[in-house]
Amino acid sequence: MLETSPGTSAGDLLTLVRTGRAGTRSDLVRLTGLSRGAVTSRLGALVAAGLLVEGGEVASTGGRPAGALALDPDAAVVLAIAVGRSRSQVGVFDLAGREISSDTRDHEPGVGAAELMPDVVSRLGGLLEDVTPPVVGVGMSLPGSVDPARRTSVDAPVLKGWDGVDLAAYVAGLTDAPLHLDNDTAALTRSEMFGRVPASPTMLVVKASTGLGLGVVADGRIVGERRGAAGELGHTRVDAAGDLLCRCGATGCLETIAGGWAMVTRLQEAGVQARHVRDLVGLALDGEPLARGLLRESGRHLGEVLTVAVNLLHPGAVVVGGDMGAAFDLYTAGVRETLYSRAHPAAVRDLRFLPATHGEAAGLLGCAALAIDAALAPPAVDALLRTRR
Repeated sequence: MLETSPGTSAGDLLTLVRTGRAGTRSDLVRLTGLSRGAVTSRLGALVAAGLLVEGGEVASTGGRPAGALALDPDAAVVLAIAVGRSRSQVGVFDLAGREISSDTRDHEPGVGAAELMPDVVSRLGGLLEDVTPPVVGVGMSLPGSVDPARRTSVDAPVLKGWDGVDLAAYVAGLTDAPLHLDNDTAALTRSEMFGRVPASPTMLVVKASTGLGLGVVADGRIVGERRGAAGELGHTRVDAAGDLLCRCGATGCLETIAGGWAMVTRLQEAGVQARHVRDLVGLALDGEPLARGLLRESGRHLGEVLTVAVNLLHPGAVVVGGDMGAAFDLYTAGVRETLYSRAHPAAVRDLRFLPATHGEAAGLLGCAALAIDAALAPPAVDALLRTRR
């Protein structure tokens, strides 16, 4: 992973501790070049603010160092909201990204923000009833493109009527903590990076569900982070799609032959009962031949487009999440079929295919991670400490 020289503010020191780069005062002195007295002063402010605890056990070859440092995960909580085409997930998480409580419910495809958001906020309010730490942030994801600065959807073909809606206004009735917004593929990618060493410093993260998205991690960093439009892979034009009309209004998009919505439509046309991509996956896992064939075909089309990214980046891993990722072996068999036949041998020699680490909870954890990373970013921590003085 690419590392830069750390800063020297109290917030920077907290980042070194919570990311595992430092576990003692001596580590912080060595990494930052600060004097021991300066480190002690900054740590004192973090401890007084309740963000840092001292005296825990840190594994090392030298035994148990005195004064081991750790983030206090119970100092605050964050809220997470993941909204999809036909399902919404909400949750409360501590600062270590551990789920305290959550709630997942299906909703009618095409439901508007005015209908769904009050329900989402109400459910979060219920989850917060027995929670005492303060809320320091809300992370939210939507399919399609979003504007993180304005906290609105910009282009979400599967969520009609959401574009331009001020989502922060709904959350303001529940908490005065800031709302952070990103798209669903970015949330999935962030979940693979949060609180753990990623599978590879450079990797591709596929969200294969109703639509198709691609997150890119290069040298340990998410490419295009917080731009609100990560990896719109499904709207790549492909010859095999011809002039098929896509949900986005264009023709010939990859989604029209490989997206979950297109696969479900083909099942319905064949007289098979299915409303959502989760139904397609369930049927495939139960052995339904058409559903199995469609999933593998979707993977083959995806693999063809992924070849370009693999040849360019030489990733160490391709992580597959989303609803179609629940049929990992079947789906990736199709991806491998075309990818390995088209990619340069050197680009795939050591390539691994891996299921999303957190399964169905990945998107929600990614939203929580978005809020945690913002709340514990050095500038935010330093600003908090200034108000406490």
